[in-house]
Amino acid sequence: MTKRTPVTGGRTGRIRLVALDLDGTLVGDDLRIRSRTVAAVRAAVEAGVAVAIVTGRMTSSALPYARELGLRVPIVGMQGALIREMPAAGAQGLGRLLYHRPLPASVVHDALAWCRDHGLDPHLNHLERMVIPAAHSRAAEYVRFNLGRVAVVPDLDAWVRHPVTKVISVGNPPTPTRLLPDARADFAGRAEATVSHPMFLEFVAPGVSKGAAVGWLARRLGIDLRDTLAIGYQLNDLEMISEVGFGVAMPHGPADLRAVANLVAPPFEEDGAAQVIEAYVLGGRAGS
Repeated sequence: MTKRTPVTGGRTGRIRLVALDLDGTLVGDDLRIRSRTVAAVRAAVEAGVAVAIVTGRMTSSALPYARELGLRVPIVGMQGALIREMPAAGAQGLGRLLYHRPLPASVVHDALAWCRDHGLDPHLNHLERMVIPAAHSRAAEYVRFNLGRVAVVPDLDAWVRHPVTKVISVGNPPTPTRLLPDARADFAGRAEATVSHPMFLEFVAPGVSKGAAVGWLARRLGIDLRDTLAIGYQLNDLEMISEVGFGVAMPHGPADLRAVANLVAPPFEEDGAAQVIEAYVLGGRAGS
C-alpha cells in the first residue's frame, strides 16, 4: 500500500466509521463482492465500527450488497443526494427516506439540453426509478439490469415537471471526463457536475456530494469525521476521500483522486479494500 501525507490534526481515536464506494471499490465487472472483502467488512461491523455504502447508484440497487455485508447504518445513494435507513432484518422493501435533495426541474431541463448539445446521451434517476427515453441507445440493457425499476418514456423533457434526483449522461471515454470542467463552469451555482465512471457525466443539486453526505452521516451517528475512513475509485469520490480523516484511493482511479488520498490501496484484484480494512480498521493501525 502506498502511503500519503498524514491528515492535519490527526484523529481523536480509532476508526469508528468506514464509508465505502461500491462499483470499482467493492464490486467488479462481475457485480459481485469478493469473499475476503465480505469477511473484512462483516468483522468490522461486529467490532462495533459503523460501515456505510456511499454510491452513485440508487439505494435500492445498493441494498442487496448492504445486506450481504451485514450493514446496519443508512445507505448513501445518488452521489449523496439521497440517504435511506437500512431496513430491519427480514423486512421487505426499502428503508425510511432520511434525506433527499433533488435538482429543480428548470435545471434538469437545462442539463438535458446541455448533454445532448455536447454529444452525450442523457437519462434521469429519480428516487428509486431510472427514467429513460424510448430512443435511448441502452434502454433495453437498463431495463434488464435494473429489474423493473425503469420507466421508459416517449419524451424525457415532457416527463420532467418536478424536481429530479439526478441527471446522468453517457458518452464514450474520455469524453465525459474531458467535458467535466465545462459542465462545472456552465452550471456553477445551479448544479454539481461529476464523473462516476469514464462513461458517465452526472448532475446533482448544489452542495450535494459524497463528502457532504458522509459528513451528514457522521453527525447523525455522533462520530468525528476525523475518525472516518473512506475508500473510493472515481472523481465522484474526491470530496469524500479528501474530507474524512483517512482517505483511501483505489489504484486504478484517476490521478486527481490518488493525489488527495492518504493511502493508495492495493489493486481490486488483490482484495484492496479488504486489505485496507484488515490493516487500518481491524488491526488498529490506521494512520500509524
